Order: sequence, then C-alpha cells, then structure tokens
Amino acid sequence: MAEYRLGSSSLVHTPGLIAWAINGYHFEEDRPQLLDVIAATYPGVPREALEQLLLRKIDYRVDGETVVFTVEADHARA
Repeated sequence: MAEYRLGSSSLVHTPGLIAWAINGYHFEEDRPQLLDVIAATYPGVPREALEQLLLRKIDYRVDGETVVFTVEADHARA
C-alpha cells in the first residue's frame, strides 16, 4: 500500500481540482487530457494511481487543503 498526499498551493486548491477532474472523468473522450493535467500537476504520483483516483475506484479524504488516498502496491508503480 502506498499513501499519497496531494497538497494545495497558492495557485492550486487540490480538493477542488480533484473534484473537477473526477466530474470530467465521466466523459471518456476527455479522460486522456484530464489525466495529463493531473499527472503534470502532481508529477511524483504514478499515473496508474491517479487514474484509480479519478475513476473513483479508490476513496480519498480531504485533510484541510490536502487530498489523501491510498492505493494497492501494483497501482503505485511509477
């Protein structure tokens, strides 16, 4: 298991960005672009883990202005 903490900055409010991306991920034609945006914003997180998050296959929680989620080891590869 790998835990990821996606923090906010003065330019990006992470809980809002993740909620926006999850909403947009319902549209299959938009998925590649949305995943690219999220992966570029959080380059230390494997794309496979981010895709699991955006597909809502895993739960996340909001801790202040940080999004926290845990993925299985096979989804945590870079």
